[in-house]
Amino acid sequence: MRIITVSREFGSGGRELGKRLADALGYDYYDREVLTAIAVKCDISEDYAEYMLTHDFSSGYAITMRNSFHTPELMHPATKIMRVQTDIIREIAKKGRDFVIVGRNADLLLSGYKPFNIFVTADIQSKLKRCRERAAEGENISDKDMLSNIKAIDKSRSKNRAMISDLPWGDRRAYHLIVNTSDMDLKALVSPVAAYAEAWFGNNT
Repeated sequence: MRIITVSREFGSGGRELGKRLADALGYDYYDREVLTAIAVKCDISEDYAEYMLTHDFSSGYAITMRNSFHTPELMHPATKIMRVQTDIIREIAKKGRDFVIVGRNADLLLSGYKPFNIFVTADIQSKLKRCRERAAEGENISDKDMLSNIKAIDKSRSKNRAMISDLPWGDRRAYHLIVNTSDMDLKALVSPVAAYAEAWFGNNT
């Protein structure tokens, strides 16, 4: 079984690259499908699950995240949801099928399966451009507000990861390939990234 995890900065195009990579390689693909499964298991909305998984809480909560998975009565609601997410992601891996998964700290949760880990980054102008291209019709958000949103989401992802790892989010030591999508056509990146991944698996399986 081959697993590719895609971590990404907001607006970098990592989600699209991950989906195109899965299609090119014939792998299963997981992104919001994980949120859907969480919502069903916890009997909550997908929006609420996403909020609890991506927003920052206190440092005390971070300690809880690290140390009390085994004591449900002490858990913050977000901790419980994250535990369910962990179970779902590991159940996906147990299926034994090749897959690409975007976000969710899957590179850490699936480390025992020796996944190929990608981090996708881009300069701020490229991020703003992608966010503009993907904005809902009629949406009117200033560049200043959009930039603030990008920074807030990336900060949240960084703090979310810090709850379960001492290695910072985006640290090159955590990934096998860092892809800079600035001024790049994502379609053009799929083939070389897929080739690199297959070469890596050829040397590590």
